[in-house]
Amino acid sequence: MSFRFRMGELAGFVCKYMYPIPTTSISGSGTSIAVCTLSSVGLLKRISRDKIMEKILIAGRLFSENKGIDSLVTFCVQSPALRYLLICGRDTKGHYPGDALVNLITYGIDTENKIINTKSPHPYLTCDPLSIQKFRDKIQLIDMRECLDLNEIRSRINNFT
Repeated sequence: MSFRFRMGELAGFVCKYMYPIPTTSISGSGTSIAVCTLSSVGLLKRISRDKIMEKILIAGRLFSENKGIDSLVTFCVQSPALRYLLICGRDTKGHYPGDALVNLITYGIDTENKIINTKSPHPYLTCDPLSIQKFRDKIQLIDMRECLDLNEIRSRINNFT
């Protein structure tokens, strides 16, 4: 990994403690759909208080194009009934994890575990390539990036349950 990447990792570690964001994920009572609100924490909070959580396995946020996606891939692979991942909300400027996630599912990774075709600056994953392939084969992505309308999100979820 480059010096610039390592400095970015250090900055992320410092930010985690200086500017903590307490809400990371909320469990629902569904089985086959997960919702990722990208950087839209307010949207995540609204979804968490909505009746739609009865149809969602988990709702969470995603701020980074590397560690965040590693965690998401691991969770999805370990959740047997999970089939759909709906991404909504606003992408994190500078990191673009939503773009990285879409490109991971569409194009995969190269031989260095770098997500192909993403505009994210540090899209290197630490998950093993087999887990990443299982994730890509298993998950159907529902791309609603930039959507903050809970009614639209609810409607789309209802189409899949």
